[in-house]
Amino acid sequence: MNDDGAPEGTPRTIQVDLGSRSYDILVGRDIIDRAGAEIVRRLPDARVAIVTDETVAAHHLTTLLASLDSAGIRHTRIVIAPGEASKCFATLESVVDALLEARIERSDAVLAFGGGVVGDLAGFASGIALRGTHLIQVPTTLLAQVDSSVGGKTGINTPRGKNLVGVFHQPDLVLADAGILDSLPSRIFNAGYAEVAKYGLIRDAEFFAWLETNWRAVAAGWPEREKAIAVACKGKADIVSEDEREQGVRALLNLGHTFG
Repeated sequence: MNDDGAPEGTPRTIQVDLGSRSYDILVGRDIIDRAGAEIVRRLPDARVAIVTDETVAAHHLTTLLASLDSAGIRHTRIVIAPGEASKCFATLESVVDALLEARIERSDAVLAFGGGVVGDLAGFASGIALRGTHLIQVPTTLLAQVDSSVGGKTGINTPRGKNLVGVFHQPDLVLADAGILDSLPSRIFNAGYAEVAKYGLIRDAEFFAWLETNWRAVAAGWPEREKAIAVACKGKADIVSEDEREQGVRALLNLGHTFG
């Protein structure tokens, strides 16, 4: 049993409560293997357009495709170059054009499979193509799992600054796979761990103390990692549920972002 009282291997479920637009965040190891089943439960007739980058595609796309195939989900894929440079108007236009070429409909879903760049870009494309399609976030970095994949902020950069153009577009589902983080370089993992710690700083001193004690277990991929992700996601979900459009308390989530 995990510390939620559920059998080992059962994903932890956190809900973002937005009334009729509420959605689940599922946190677990190897959850990508069951992505198809989770998507079919929520969007039984949707085709899926996967947006990913070359790095994630090379390491993890085969696993995701197998899961979609096993659930009978029709899919297409759009692969972009990795890195912050792709978070721009030109790449956004190419992704939207690819969605239209694939004849994606509003009842279909864009699946963002990557880190924060992919999530922000694909989420923006989903929000504007056909005036909005379904969106599934499958973040592959710790930072994206506990921050950018949750809450509906999407966007791109311009020469005048980061994230200055975008839309609020909430996902229908977030799948946070703790196991996929095993392959992250330590620098990238640690950037995400700092974001996890932020939730302790702004809302939960007990959680912050727990992180100080258990950081080795979280980094090693033990069950403590799933707990850390789930608690951080719950912290963000609660704030987003209270202040979706960042008109008040949600501004707390920007702690450290200017410095970063």
